[in-house]
Amino acid sequence: MKVRLFEIFTSLEGEGILYGTKTLFVRLAGCPFTCFYCDTKESLPMDSGNEYDITDACELIEKNLKDKTYKVNFTGGDPLVQTDAVIEMAKFVHSKKIPTYLESSCYDSKKFEKVLPHIDFVKVELKTKDSDFVDQKHYSTLIENALDCLKKSISAKKPTYVKIVVSAKTDLETFTDLTQKIFKITNPRDLNGFIIQPTYGIAEPTLQQLLNFYDVVYPYFSDVRVVPQLHKLIGAP
Repeated sequence: MKVRLFEIFTSLEGEGILYGTKTLFVRLAGCPFTCFYCDTKESLPMDSGNEYDITDACELIEKNLKDKTYKVNFTGGDPLVQTDAVIEMAKFVHSKKIPTYLESSCYDSKKFEKVLPHIDFVKVELKTKDSDFVDQKHYSTLIENALDCLKKSISAKKPTYVKIVVSAKTDLETFTDLTQKIFKITNPRDLNGFIIQPTYGIAEPTLQQLLNFYDVVYPYFSDVRVVPQLHKLIGAP
């Protein structure tokens, strides 16, 4: 089995409910989407990075693992593009008694279901229409897949949280509609968090916009948090 990796490095987790934890990031190459705020555009091409045998990739993970690492984060690109490789690397990480974390747009619920047994922490990211995630024709299908992934993760009793990136372009009505869809299929008690993440350095939302987004989620999930990307604020990779 082969895998294309863009980079492997240790840093502090800069996003979500586990921000601040010492993390080994395994960035896989390839993503089929074009979110305008993506901060790793160089990893999006399917032929970016370098190709490795899966055994060599696992050796690379072991070589880069540092003492007291809290978790290994499979990110991208989008790791679901290379699901089988993620599974094998996750098995290797578990053999080292370290938790695994999946960072994906969850665009394919069948691929997600396949990798889910090998993941300990799950972030389900739902994209707003303004993200340039995909054309409007296919947007609803991809959101349905992400919502299905959310249901599957909760059913599997994985620690699961939702993340939505917002920008100055994010329409409040659209955000509200997406939030309603989430809680139509989700019991708030089953979520470990709901993160509203503002874009950084491009189309940044105002404080008032962030408060408005917060107010939409709060009636459903009072532990909602607005969390910027920590790693960018401290200059970490």
